[in-house]
Amino acid sequence: MTLEEGTRAPDFTLKDQDGKDVSLDQLVGSKELILYFYPKDETPGCTAEACTFRDHWEDLAGIGASVVGVSSDSPESHRNFIAHRKLQFPLLSDPDRKVRRLYDCDGLLIPKRVTYIIDKSGVIRNVFNSQINARGHVENAIEFIKKFRESSP
Repeated sequence: MTLEEGTRAPDFTLKDQDGKDVSLDQLVGSKELILYFYPKDETPGCTAEACTFRDHWEDLAGIGASVVGVSSDSPESHRNFIAHRKLQFPLLSDPDRKVRRLYDCDGLLIPKRVTYIIDKSGVIRNVFNSQINARGHVENAIEFIKKFRESSP
């Protein structure tokens, strides 16, 4: 199943870096959600992507967006990655790749790098899929949310 703009984001519950359950319902409602799927903690592209979100934190706060990353790494790996890279946002663990498959991000050889912008009502408004342009996920998210806010009543 391919998720497209205008479709409801599938619900899920995953463990965060502290082992606490986090569901999509908890993440949407008050702000747009940037939900990004990435292959693996501490790899070059994934580190660049996470650190670009970190480095643009003020821009993201300024547009009122929240950020959550998802990979198959363990909560402990996520906790270490967050501490090492000084990330300000949660990372969710999807060890059996159920949510990754639900969001069509599994990939053939390596997991896909896909970012979804989900509005306050839980509808997918933008999908950015690029394995190579890790930093582009952040730029696209900021630009899209700014335009979305301008066009929304």
